[in-house]
Parts: sequence; structure tokens; C-alpha cells
Amino acid sequence: VQLQASGGGLVQAGGSLRISCEIFGRTFNRYRYFVGWFRQAPGKEREFVAALKWHEGYTYYSDSAKGRFTISRDNAELRMYLQMNTLTHEDSATYYCAAATGITTGTVHHPSEYNYWGQGTLVTVSS
Repeated sequence: VQLQASGGGLVQAGGSLRISCEIFGRTFNRYRYFVGWFRQAPGKEREFVAALKWHEGYTYYSDSAKGRFTISRDNAELRMYLQMNTLTHEDSATYYCAAATGITTGTVHHPSEYNYWGQGTLVTVSS
């Protein structure tokens, strides 16, 4: 399984941005995988943003993302998205998409649980 993130860029504070992640690989089993978005700012640890259980569509969010960000997926195109609204300077980071099998809702926010990672896309929010 390979992932490729795209759509990052420069946006003003208060604005919106949608980033996407394309998933490649015949071994991607829609019934088994969780997919997620993480972010990492310079000098900080990688942190959980949002996740989705692919087949059922269950979603999970960090406290900072809840109410502002929406994770979604296109089942036919094998793409996932992160719609980000009301962005602040604190949201500036490189955003990574990831995929995992064998995790639970209790561990969905742990980066170490994810088997596959995209290369990251940079989001910069100007204040």
C-alpha cells in the first residue's frame, strides 16, 4: 500500500483548505483498514488529527480538529480528504496521511500503530 498526499499550500488565518491523499495498491482491503491524518510542526512531535474506518465510515478527531476539520473518503477513487476550516497559525504543519490494519478505536490516534505513510504536504497558515 502506498499513499500520496497533496493539496497543501499557503492560506490566510480564518480560511479553509482541503488536502487529499491517494491510496495505491491492490492489497488495500476496504474492510480492514483505518486511514488517518497526522501533522508535524517544526520541533514538535507528530500528532493525530483525524481518522476514519474505511468501510463503515466511522470518524475520529483530535480535540483541536473537532468541529473545524472533516475527514472523508471516496470509496471508488481510493482517496481520502481532510477539509480544514477556520484555520489558525497553530494549524501550520506538514500533514501526513497514513493507513493501518489491526488497530482499534482506542489506539487510532497513535502514529506508531500505522503501517503505511504518505510523504506529507505542507500547510502554512499566515496570521
